[in-house]
Amino acid sequence: MTCISSSIVARSVSGAVSGALPATGLAKTLSEVFPATAVDAGAAGFVLARIPRSSLPVLWVQDRLSGKEAGRPYLPGLGARWPILRVDVTRPADVLLAMEDGLRCKGLAAVIGEIWGDPPALSFTATKRLALRAEAGGIACWLIRRAASPDLSAARDRWRIASLPSAPHPHDPASPGAPRWQAELFRSRQSRPGTWVASYDRAADRVDFSAPAPDRTLAEGDGASGQRAAG
Repeated sequence: MTCISSSIVARSVSGAVSGALPATGLAKTLSEVFPATAVDAGAAGFVLARIPRSSLPVLWVQDRLSGKEAGRPYLPGLGARWPILRVDVTRPADVLLAMEDGLRCKGLAAVIGEIWGDPPALSFTATKRLALRAEAGGIACWLIRRAASPDLSAARDRWRIASLPSAPHPHDPASPGAPRWQAELFRSRQSRPGTWVASYDRAADRVDFSAPAPDRTLAEGDGASGQRAAG
């Protein structure tokens, strides 16, 4: 992999929860995401939405079980926000090794890894190495943990993500609007834990957080009916 020196595009994170917003949008460290269901693609969508547009590539490493059970990302459908370097490996240990190697490269916008279950290789020491390497290199590192338990980890932020119906389209009620997720930050070293509805603003290239709406509000026209699931 060729490393190219460049600056990563900065981006703001906004929302409607005064004084309680997560501050992880710009964090150049290790964050973990636990999908609400193992095959929920919304977790990957949430991670991608948190990575700013850049000319630098994103390294995405996936182990065999994650690809088999949850599927592989459809690269043409991700748009042109950044180039993506896909790496498929067999073992979780190989995912961790590839991620650590990627974090040594200054020419990446971010590093994403997907690991299925709770393999012995994914120890506290392994997550500590990723966190320190990401912080030393100034690169955001995201680990998507499917069918996993939130055991001891050095990740600075840990999320549970579930897909929600998309927001209403501003011009066409029959079309999907902005993707949305239920985002629970259940452990963090820099923000107050909480649960929000997260939505991606494509025009501004940012994730907005707002207080969760009651189920009845969603059912009465806030995207629950006739809208595509976020992610």
